[in-house]
Order: sequence, then C-alpha cells, then structure tokens
Amino acid sequence: MSSSVSKADNLLNEVGAVLSGHFLLTSGAHSDKYVQAQKLLQYPRYGLFLAQLLIDQVLDANIQPNVVIGPAMGAIHFEVMMAQALDHKLADKPIRGLFAERPNGYFELRRGMEIANGEKVLVVEDVTTTGGSVKQIIDLVHSLGGTPVAACTVIDRSGGNVSFGIPFFSLVKLAFSTYEPENCPLCQEGIPCIKPGSKKIP
Repeated sequence: MSSSVSKADNLLNEVGAVLSGHFLLTSGAHSDKYVQAQKLLQYPRYGLFLAQLLIDQVLDANIQPNVVIGPAMGAIHFEVMMAQALDHKLADKPIRGLFAERPNGYFELRRGMEIANGEKVLVVEDVTTTGGSVKQIIDLVHSLGGTPVAACTVIDRSGGNVSFGIPFFSLVKLAFSTYEPENCPLCQEGIPCIKPGSKKIP
C-alpha cells in the first residue's frame, strides 16, 4: 500500500468513519460494519487531499474528463472537491462539478445543470458497495449525450468486485461481511438494526 493511500485509510479511522453495530445497507443486506464517509468529507482539507489522490490516478491513466458528476446526497460535497482537484491539474478551461438528484426515484439533473453532447464525464461517489448509484448516474450521462470516461470512489466497499464497463478508481478497498435479513446472525441475536444512510429503501 502506498503511503498516500495508507494515509487515506488512517484518516477514516482518525475521524471515526468506520462504524460497528448492526446496519441496514442501501442494498437491503445487513452488516456489522458501516462507513460514514461524510464524517471525513466534512473536513475540506481531508476531502481535497483524497480528491487529489484520485485525480492523479485518473490522469495517470491518460483520462481527461471535462465534467465531474456525483449522486446526491452521498457525493454532494465530494464532486466539487474532485472538480477542484481536476481544475487545478487542467488549466485550459474551468471544470464543472455537478450533482444528480433523485426526487422521484430516479436520478436527474436539475437547477440549470447540464451535460453537453460529447462531454467527457467523470462519475464520483464517496462509498461504493453494489455500485447501483454509479450505474444509474452512468445511464443518466449516456441519456444526456455525455460520455462516461471513468468512475471514482473514496471507499470501494465491494472489495474490488464491482464493474462499470469503464475504468474504476478507488483509494481504500474494504470487504465487510454482509448478510441477507433472513440469515443475519445479528438479527438472530436480537441486536437492533439501524439505517444510517440517506437513500430510502423500498
């Protein structure tokens, strides 16, 4: 592990972003661990540091996006930090940081934000577990005429098992145990289950 990526891992623990308990994940599965990345990203200094590490990976792969987009609420701060880090590296024109909202159960761009036909788009989020949100954002970008060129996350909770059909970059890979509700040992022990994220589960 490189020293910079090791520092990213240490920062998560320093701010208490890795939680232990009994959690209901967005996928519907249960787990004894949960990563609350916003405990880290609330500090712009840390968020920009992580964004710079990810942007270095993207540019080292000869990928140069024109736009950064992330899902609300998970990437509501991070997409701006990623755009700022990319803007710092590419001086030809300002880089936009967009966020997609899901007011009716599907992602869309609102508030005057747009993606032009042919724009090269970097999709970002804070934590990736099943990759469902990233896949929906990629579909949105395609529907608007943009070209998704890469995806980035601070924490790949899948342990490296997700794939989007485009290059995927992460800083920290975690592989926590997950359980289907009917086979969850934490449920069997009677430990209360909480839903810490922002996305509603059907």
